[in-house]
Amino acid sequence: MFGKRKVAALVAEFLGTGILTLLVLSVQRSTIGVPFFVALIAGLTMTVMYFALSGASGGYFNPAIAIGFWTARRLSTLTAILFVAFELLGGWAAYYLYGYFVHSKLTAIGGHYNGRTLAAEAVGAGILAFVWAAVSYQKWTKPLAGSALGIATMVGMISAAAAGIGIINPALALGVNAWVWGTYVLGPVLGAVVGINLYGLLFATKEEVAAGGADTLFAMPSMTSTSYTSQTVKPSDSAAKAKKPAAKKKSSAKKSSRK
Repeated sequence: MFGKRKVAALVAEFLGTGILTLLVLSVQRSTIGVPFFVALIAGLTMTVMYFALSGASGGYFNPAIAIGFWTARRLSTLTAILFVAFELLGGWAAYYLYGYFVHSKLTAIGGHYNGRTLAAEAVGAGILAFVWAAVSYQKWTKPLAGSALGIATMVGMISAAAAGIGIINPALALGVNAWVWGTYVLGPVLGAVVGINLYGLLFATKEEVAAGGADTLFAMPSMTSTSYTSQTVKPSDSAAKAKKPAAKKKSSAKKSSRK
């Protein structure tokens, strides 16, 4: 069930999310949470990790994005569950690794539930998810996709910081010790679900929707592009039968001309 390619995809999500969390932690704690610098390092890290690891897993590094693509049927259920689990593990590992580096326990910074924070996280994650949907449906090249996702991560985090910390990633919330269900977990998930499905419903073409997503690891056959193309390019039996009488007429005409 788990070959080298599948294991590489799960490890890629773990490493990408873990490195993203570790870099954000380092900047966030050293700059006392200045939103611009935190968003800048998150965007740059997202771009670099996407370039390095997207070939293995797609480079999501965010449970909210994985859940959003699952609701849009661009990821299979098993893939989404495994990606979310390994992304959360990556954020958790980064939390303990950073604590080991600084030789101290990290204080909680998530606070309590706040409606404005929930809305801000949803809007910020929605911006990132909308760009992610464009990347997935239009199948952008890696340089273009990595650059766009890095910028979208920056813009989304700065937008969300207007009413909170600006995380837009449940795994990152776990890693920076801001695990508050009503804001930094639920908010990004809601935003990602709306952003991805909104793009798919209004802006994706029929061909892009029919072609399916990039989930070829644990996906059902109907979700892959190969099943779609195999149905459209296969010639029909009636067309094949129609060619046979024409071939017989040509051969009989050649015989009569020889006589």
